[in-house]
Amino acid sequence: MATSTDTTGDAGGSPVSPVSSHNEWDPLEEVIVGRLEGATIPSNHPVVACNIPPWAARLQGLAGGFEYPSLLIEPAQQELDQFIALLQSLGITVTRPDEVDHRKRFSTPDWSSRGFCNTCPRDSMLVIGDEIIETPMAWPCRYFETHSYRTVLKDYFRRGARWTAAPRPQLTDELFDEDFSAPEDDEPMRYILTEFEPVFDAADFVRAGRDLFVTRSNVTNRMGIDWLRRHLGGGYRIHEIESRCRTPMHIDTTFLLLAPGKVLVNPEYIDVDRLPDVLNSWDVLVAPEPNPLDERLLKMTSMCGKWLNMNVLMVDDKRVIAERHHTDTLRALEGWGFEPIPCDLLHYAPFGGSFHCATLDVRRRGTLESYFD
Repeated sequence: MATSTDTTGDAGGSPVSPVSSHNEWDPLEEVIVGRLEGATIPSNHPVVACNIPPWAARLQGLAGGFEYPSLLIEPAQQELDQFIALLQSLGITVTRPDEVDHRKRFSTPDWSSRGFCNTCPRDSMLVIGDEIIETPMAWPCRYFETHSYRTVLKDYFRRGARWTAAPRPQLTDELFDEDFSAPEDDEPMRYILTEFEPVFDAADFVRAGRDLFVTRSNVTNRMGIDWLRRHLGGGYRIHEIESRCRTPMHIDTTFLLLAPGKVLVNPEYIDVDRLPDVLNSWDVLVAPEPNPLDERLLKMTSMCGKWLNMNVLMVDDKRVIAERHHTDTLRALEGWGFEPIPCDLLHYAPFGGSFHCATLDVRRRGTLESYFD
């Protein structure tokens, strides 16, 4: 884990926060990257199963609580190591969570579970300026996931960051619709979550200074969005993005902010004519179809659907790390004026995502601005 000595501000002598990130594109200086060690197949629960095909849900239910097999871990670890080396070669500080045995069982007064993994820090923590917020996630197997980041969080706090935890949810049966089934294309949208208590994953939000965009999903309910809106107060606005995905979970394969005035959208999930009015002056870039995968195992084990070609990481407002395999996306990014940096992370998909999911940008060089005045 990377640490540094305390720094003090010029005026009052108070610590200068090592956490400072207001959007998705300012020059990246420090990032948390997830770990594969100890990754465990998610324990069986309706909120996990509702986002994957029925046959995959049955297999997941049988395998839940066991470690991922080495034939999935090893290629993903090789690619992750290369990705970290790339970030460091670009002068970016890389910080890592602690290793955790996610097979250990834990419980609350109402239920028990084993863990999952800490591959995707983007899900469990949300950075708003100098504040890092632990999110109230809806998957029981992720209940204590941020504990693997506590060494990092305590270090950031001692050095001046604000550290907040949203109310820890009960995750009792009242939160989940027991009769839920994913809606068909011609049916009104519905979600497995009720409004029993606030829950949300940070990965359902993207940031543009004083404006945030969110998708309601099977891990983020309206009460969770309201909690964050009230917590941030009048200095921020949160806009909801309407997704046509029948099993929505996380915004970063649906709608991704790339730079001031440029947003990348998924043509399958987004109706451009129904985007919030604040985006009327922005260029809406439509993602190309992802290049087909040749590996049958990858197609079977990905938790994220086919649109991970959108799951890119902005180094700054021009340079973007994107999947080497998705050549059509690389060409599109070039055509839109970006400088893509090809990298491999295809084999990370069974653990929750790609470059955007696998990271949490802790510090970007820039100030809080409004891009929609």
